[in-house]
Amino acid sequence: QVQLVESGGGLVQPGGSLTLSCASSGFSLQYYSVGWFRQAPGKEREGVACISNSDGIVYTADPVKGRFTVSKDNAQNTVYLQMNDLTPEDTAVYYCATGDYIPTLTCATLDDVGYDYWGRGTQVTVSS
Repeated sequence: QVQLVESGGGLVQPGGSLTLSCASSGFSLQYYSVGWFRQAPGKEREGVACISNSDGIVYTADPVKGRFTVSKDNAQNTVYLQMNDLTPEDTAVYYCATGDYIPTLTCATLDDVGYDYWGRGTQVTVSS
């Protein structure tokens, strides 16, 4: 059984940083692309970042470009979302997702179609 568990969320002041973790059991993240998504209250889910297994590139959405990045720790079977210079607009529930086959284009465009496995999310609140 595949499980993805996000952690690391919380309350942070504007300008602060957080690192979210996505730990996997039953599925080796080393060999697959992993996407990060978020959903703010009253808004649709949006793609935030994706680390592509095919080319190793980290793709990020324009609102977070230069502030967020993704990395993998293969030994821990965990993927991280490093978030810097946070703003109130970053407040949302953050989810990680992966799947048996995520096309490079899906990862690059931060689309959420085709992901087989999702975590339950972790809340990030940016407020003073």
